[in-house]
Amino acid sequence: QLCIMKDEPEEAELILHDALRLAYQSGNNKAITYTYDLMANLAFIHGQLENAEKLFKATMSYLLGGGMKQEDNAVIEISLKLASIYAAQNRQDFALAGYEFCVSTLEEKMEREKELAEDIVSVEEKANTHLLLGMCLDAYARYLVFAKQPSQAQKMYEKALRISEEIQGERHPQTIVLMNDLATTLDAQGHFDEAFIYVQRASDLARQIKHPELHMVLSNLAAVLMHREQYAQAREIYQEALKQAQLKGDEVSAQHIREELAELSRKNRPLI
Repeated sequence: QLCIMKDEPEEAELILHDALRLAYQSGNNKAITYTYDLMANLAFIHGQLENAEKLFKATMSYLLGGGMKQEDNAVIEISLKLASIYAAQNRQDFALAGYEFCVSTLEEKMEREKELAEDIVSVEEKANTHLLLGMCLDAYARYLVFAKQPSQAQKMYEKALRISEEIQGERHPQTIVLMNDLATTLDAQGHFDEAFIYVQRASDLARQIKHPELHMVLSNLAAVLMHREQYAQAREIYQEALKQAQLKGDEVSAQHIREELAELSRKNRPLI
């Protein structure tokens, strides 16, 4: 884990192989599962998707073989990562099935556990399941945006946002990101006024908490303003976003904002 934190993946992989050999020698299934999971995450982080897929499947096999149920959060987390791998590999049927499995399984689980007493399922466990559902909805929405299905993505983002607001609060960084992403899907469908409501609130909150992605939220706000033909306001916000991107050292975003400012100038329309 220290090697992973120090970004020394080759050394980490060697140590993990030694750990896996020792776990097999001792017949410690928990250690085998834990090591496979670490190896899978390491491969996933470094883009070794085929290897990560095999390792995640091995991890899941040991979890299920040890009596863990398919609805367990640990199994869902691995299923979500597998769905992300399939999406990155453009294996659309597998990705879609994976995301739908994660969402539907968690929704059914939450419905069953809703009325259970704390001595059976703790408040913390219920909250963790709720947040995991939000994470799955967020990932599914991003996949749907990539698949050019903004109306379906909108539904997922709306559910994810409700969960994040309920569990983490409106000012939480993830809640603000979800507001911004929901605005993007609304904007893509031409719902500019509704998009503006969400992205305006997201930008206000992002300024208040000094969100690390403030420049991206502001850029999205400016884009929505431009689509609403509020060109003077759009220019002002783009300039603020450019300043924030430069302070952040995000040259890719800064270049994108410059291009949007140039496009705004080319429109040559009266400023409102």
